[in-house]
Amino acid sequence: MFSKILIANRGEIACRIIRTARRLGVRTVAVYSDADIDAMHVALADEAIHIGAAAASESYLSKDKIIAAAQRAGAQAIHPGYGFLSENAGFAEAVEKAGLVFIGPSPASIRAMGLKDAAKALMERAGVPVVPGYHGEGQEPGFLAEQADGIGFPVLIKARAGGGGKGMRRVDRPGDFPAALEAAQREAKSAFGDETVLIEKYLVQPRHIEIQVFGDSQGNVVHLFERDCSLQRRHQKVIEEAPAPGMTQEMRSAMGEAAVRAARAIDYCGAGTVEFIADVSGGLSPDRFFFMEMNTRLQVEHPVTEAIAGVDLVEWQLRVASGEPLPKTQHELTINGWAFEARIYAEDPSRGFLPATGTLSHLRFPEGDVRVDAGVREGDSITPHYDPLIAKLTVHAADRPAALARLTQALQQTQVAGTTTNLDFLTRLSQQPDFVAGRPDTGLLDREAEALTSVQPPDDAALAIAAIVEAGGFARSNSADPGFALGAWQIWGEMSRPVTLHFGGGQANCRVTAKGRELFSVAFEGRTIPVRLLMQGDGTHRVEIDGRQSSVDIFEASHGMTLFLDGRTHHFHRLDPLDGGEEAAAGGDRLIAPMPGLVKIVRVRAGDTVAKGQALIVMEAMKMELTLTAMRDGIVESLHVGEGDQTSESAVLLSLRPEDAA
Repeated sequence: MFSKILIANRGEIACRIIRTARRLGVRTVAVYSDADIDAMHVALADEAIHIGAAAASESYLSKDKIIAAAQRAGAQAIHPGYGFLSENAGFAEAVEKAGLVFIGPSPASIRAMGLKDAAKALMERAGVPVVPGYHGEGQEPGFLAEQADGIGFPVLIKARAGGGGKGMRRVDRPGDFPAALEAAQREAKSAFGDETVLIEKYLVQPRHIEIQVFGDSQGNVVHLFERDCSLQRRHQKVIEEAPAPGMTQEMRSAMGEAAVRAARAIDYCGAGTVEFIADVSGGLSPDRFFFMEMNTRLQVEHPVTEAIAGVDLVEWQLRVASGEPLPKTQHELTINGWAFEARIYAEDPSRGFLPATGTLSHLRFPEGDVRVDAGVREGDSITPHYDPLIAKLTVHAADRPAALARLTQALQQTQVAGTTTNLDFLTRLSQQPDFVAGRPDTGLLDREAEALTSVQPPDDAALAIAAIVEAGGFARSNSADPGFALGAWQIWGEMSRPVTLHFGGGQANCRVTAKGRELFSVAFEGRTIPVRLLMQGDGTHRVEIDGRQSSVDIFEASHGMTLFLDGRTHHFHRLDPLDGGEEAAAGGDRLIAPMPGLVKIVRVRAGDTVAKGQALIVMEAMKMELTLTAMRDGIVESLHVGEGDQTSESAVLLSLRPEDAA
């Protein structure tokens, strides 16, 4: 076993590797960029070395800096985690040339699976079924369009390098193909430095089922069963589970054997995942699953496999990389119970899952038997430089219904303030009828988008509590002075104040009246709600509304407040008169940046006439592209940004004037 390793990563995966290494008595070295000087993984490691600026290209993607840091620290091996350089064969090769151990597969294995077109050809020769499509070298747009026509729409354009949904576009009609191809190639080149794509038949009702494999240097290969990762947005996984619902032993054996054949075909050593797409139009069948790709690294969703198999895959990685054989044989591996993992992101589901930023002013995870893999703490910031993952919650129980109920409960108990998150979306998804019934597929989120992502207005209880907070009522209930009411002193009579609450594009006009020391009434929209405040301490309050008591957590900031009530998160904001967001949302004269990011393409010039919905500017944040369109018909009056500019959220990008304006 190694005595010291360097972790060439950041965030939750770096923290997760550190914890296993510490348990095994292995010292750890973290690396960090300017943006991560106070990051959680830096604090957890035994030592940390600075490697460059916030941009990943100058830090976490710098092979030379990372290897130099390992040599400086006296580390024997480098663990790449996932993302960044984890599937970069050149990096693995450079690590070995430097006399260090790369904790992962060989450079040859990474190369064999690194380009999807070559990997599919290799899998066909190994007897592994592959999706029908075009996997060749020809990349001329007209030629690719012909291939798509031959395959038959809908098709999926996929970058041959990398993963994570980047450089991937579904195309339903021939007329949409050119623009989708251009966007996919541009995104692929930005993320992976390779704009080559392949075209595949898009299965209309597919499930994404992957097999965890593990090999050692003695030639042993095992699989650790399947994970169902069908619930995806923008081709990125949201909730994963193991085992897969409806999986028969016949199909599990067929998929496991195919995955092992795939690993053996490239002399695989270490942790890897073979991803399959299954056509479930007629139910799961052992003759209707197809190889998609192999990820030659540890997966984000590996905790669900650890839960059902009772293993620590990072420990296996360290032992195998140090020359030990696999800890278990195939016959010694069994499935125990059911597990789910949910990924909590700083993102806005109601705006197409746009990445969000902010400082985590409050962060609370569920206690008990819930596994939390986090890379941030309360007070840390989510920046535009890296993936906006806050944490992963993993639950395990004896069967699927019990595990799913625990997942819903864990999501409802998680509290995040200071940024927009997908928590309410995940909670709704965990209760979605088809998912609860064990019928997930990759199109479920698109079909149920309105129900899952629409902004739900606050209920009456949340409105009443928020109105009392805004009126100063909670401060009053804390006061020993019976004359102190709603933030002011009153000698006689009932104190009453009007309050306007703003939330998710809506607002409520309320009137709060102090009825007694802890009693209030809140009137809005023609009804009046009685509220009694029952203090509990530690920022938590109990409230009684219409005879029903609930606990509520309240967190205030200059820009508004966040309430956690009955498993839901409610954000109320205070309007900034200088903010152009309201105008943009209403189809005003200014195009507003919905997130901090890079201006990649400006498609118009001052004086151009544009139509509502026309593409104007393409932005990039966290290696994902977003096309901003005209909010109405008009003429571009002025451009405030150019290609290559970095912009902040809510910045004005361009201004329009009516076509008939003088």
